Amino acid sequence: MVVLAFGLAPAQAIAAPQDLAATQAYIQANYALAQAGVARIGAGQAKIERLNGSLAQECPHIGSGSPENEASQPVSHEVAAALWSLAYGTDAGPIRAFVKAARQLRWSNPAITHFATRYAASLHELATLPLPNLCDTVSSWKASGFQVVPPATLSLVQHVEAIELTPIPARLLAPYERGSDKSILARTMRLETRLEENEFIVGQTDWLQLLGTLGLNE
Repeated sequence: MVVLAFGLAPAQAIAAPQDLAATQAYIQANYALAQAGVARIGAGQAKIERLNGSLAQECPHIGSGSPENEASQPVSHEVAAALWSLAYGTDAGPIRAFVKAARQLRWSNPAITHFATRYAASLHELATLPLPNLCDTVSSWKASGFQVVPPATLSLVQHVEAIELTPIPARLLAPYERGSDKSILARTMRLETRLEENEFIVGQTDWLQLLGTLGLNE
């Protein structure tokens, strides 16, 4: 046991001050972001409901008769992109604060810095994702006999599908955690799980609702 204790001690002792400071700053910033995200779930949902109401007034069931095949997927994926635009746009303020903090952080392990930078960039892309005009998209698609998906739709969907929203893995931060870092990180992960569950369960319902309003097949 004594040998093990001495063997484990250097792992914390050799951590550079830069690594400790960056880890603490990242954990604090990510926790604030997760808290804000959970607090704004209701506001984001309200925006989605307003969008559905607008579609019901402007172009109800405009996609009636559309095919249910692989060729229709870009349009249904654009509907999903609209949901992400509203959800992440609602969190634009907290995301800007996180991005500003994360972009300044550096670790001696470049892999961790890369994760932080890429995560911040992905959040920024989602927070600034333009809300597509779904009525125009479906109208244009319908005018072509449901044969030609608008180029802007294809471009948006390709852009969204390329975004990888991956925070720094906890195992990479573990060697640099001090004090309350570990407990804050655990709370953050619980909040992120809640956000992911909301996006999957409620988001799926919202997506089907918008498809139904537009008259599109799943």
